[in-house]
Amino acid sequence: MSVNSVTHLNFRGDAQAALTFYQSVFGGQMVAVTYEDAGNVQNPAEAGQVMWGQVAADSGFRVMAYDVPSRLPWNQGENAFFVSLRGDTAEEVAAYWEKLSDGATVQQPLAPAQWAPLYGMLTDRFGVTWVVDVLSR
Repeated sequence: MSVNSVTHLNFRGDAQAALTFYQSVFGGQMVAVTYEDAGNVQNPAEAGQVMWGQVAADSGFRVMAYDVPSRLPWNQGENAFFVSLRGDTAEEVAAYWEKLSDGATVQQPLAPAQWAPLYGMLTDRFGVTWVVDVLSR
């Protein structure tokens, strides 16, 4: 089993450009999945925006990014990032979730999602927002 933690940057329409920039700086592979790609379009004007993106370099550099949908609040100075915690198994992720959720505010309960076997989002008792999911489908 393994788990990794990656800084996840939040944008409003600039995630693709930011990921392209970070790839130009650090190298590596870039992946960007749009809301349309994931079958999660709630606003047609945002279908081509990034729902999940990542740059991963052989040097160990990793950054994730997405475009916060217009239906959710976003303020670059207040919620510009969250921590993405990804694990190999549902059991492992659920155990971390259980501990992180003590005193937390849950925005999205840990449950199966169209794009992952388990996905959840919470803000812990210290004000840090976490996205927790399982790596494989």
